[in-house]
Amino acid sequence: MGGNQSSSSELPSSVHNFTVKDSKGQDVDLSIYNGKVLIIVNVASKCGFTNSNYTQLTELYNKYKDKGFEVLAFPCNQFLKQEPGDDQEVEKFVCTRFKAEFPVFQKVCVNGSDTAPVYKFLKASKTGFLGNRIKWNFTKFLVDKEGQVIQRYATTTTPFAIEKDIRKALGLEEQ
Repeated sequence: MGGNQSSSSELPSSVHNFTVKDSKGQDVDLSIYNGKVLIIVNVASKCGFTNSNYTQLTELYNKYKDKGFEVLAFPCNQFLKQEPGDDQEVEKFVCTRFKAEFPVFQKVCVNGSDTAPVYKFLKASKTGFLGNRIKWNFTKFLVDKEGQVIQRYATTTTPFAIEKDIRKALGLEEQ
């Protein structure tokens, strides 16, 4: 067999196949989240949905982090330039203002030719109202323990509104 990369033409099978950069530019292999339920969300600091989303995401994270739940936040400046800061500024804003302990990654593109590979996978897994395109800040993807996308939620769906789905994915809810 050897170590050749013949599978490179195949689509990745899971979120866990991707490596992304953290806010300091270090590689993070998303396979470290294998076995955890994830919310992956494109975030912005200057959006009308910022306060409610960060507040609720932080509360859900604190409530379920010990049960195998993670929030992965990807800043994005593609929607009315509502994430103008650099990666460190974004992380400081989230961690200071909202006391968030979940990871905030390097700023990414979620639409267009420069779309981050992990977002190409997420969008291909679950299309939304506008097809593949991410419509706005705080589009949320719920990912199961195997790295498969369970559901995609619009900006207007609050994190609290998907708590039941999170509980079910964690195995805390009756089927």
